[in-house]
Amino acid sequence: MKISIDIDTHSGFCYGVVRAIEQAEKYLEKSSELHSLGSIVHNNTEISRLKEKGLKTIDYKQMSAMKDSVVFIRAHGEPPSSYRLAEENNLKIIDCTCPVVLKLQERVKNNYRDLKTINGQLVIFGKVGHAEVNGLVGQVDGDATVIETIDDIERLDFSRPIYIFSQTTKDPEIYKQVCNAIRSRIVDQNGPVDKFKIFNTTCGQVSSRHPRLKEFSKDHSIIIFVSGRESSNGKILFDVCLRENPRSYKIETTEEIELSWFKEGDSVGICGATSTPKWLLEDVAHYLRQLFP
Repeated sequence: MKISIDIDTHSGFCYGVVRAIEQAEKYLEKSSELHSLGSIVHNNTEISRLKEKGLKTIDYKQMSAMKDSVVFIRAHGEPPSSYRLAEENNLKIIDCTCPVVLKLQERVKNNYRDLKTINGQLVIFGKVGHAEVNGLVGQVDGDATVIETIDDIERLDFSRPIYIFSQTTKDPEIYKQVCNAIRSRIVDQNGPVDKFKIFNTTCGQVSSRHPRLKEFSKDHSIIIFVSGRESSNGKILFDVCLRENPRSYKIETTEEIELSWFKEGDSVGICGATSTPKWLLEDVAHYLRQLFP
């Protein structure tokens, strides 16, 4: 069977993840181990590679028991409580919070002060429990409503001012739909629409992948999307592919690839999430070229 294989040049780690992994590897060149608060990236294959170098993933309970050590903060960011704990336990922080996330944390914190003077509500459009979202909610001591879908807006009080921010990796189109739905409800209920503020906080580097992936999915007869199962961004970007191309398949490793997916003359597009390393995309391409020489 003859097929053609093409790797999406825009897929692979985003800047924040690249920076975090480079810093972790740099530290591990001089030290035998490094403790990361949470998974440095939502990709088990990359985690296994870094684990061999000495990277260990810890949770808050484990961090609470540590003293006089080093803790690595990943690109997703952390709430202020994590920094307070580090100070109390004399833990040195290697802070690799993505600059885009850091800026968003500051915007949330600063606008919250204004919002409270007018009895408003702070809303985060994001995944409940996601590390980045936890970091944002922590900037305002938990006084925020996290919504994941349009249906969740029913929990809001449309008679009060609303400021809404988005998790950086969310789909900008869906964010727009959610914001439009909120605006409509405020208007319907004669609420303060002039005090409804929408902040464009999706990451430009990430959001630009949506239109590119749409075209990439259309240009190929079959899509192999490589992503860790825990990747929030992976779920979102795979849905983009699937909407454009029903022959889109999501895998974490080459072992999940099935021969029945392929047809003679297929144009295969390989792409992935912002948490998918380029080397893994290349491994998938190499595997397919061996299957279909």
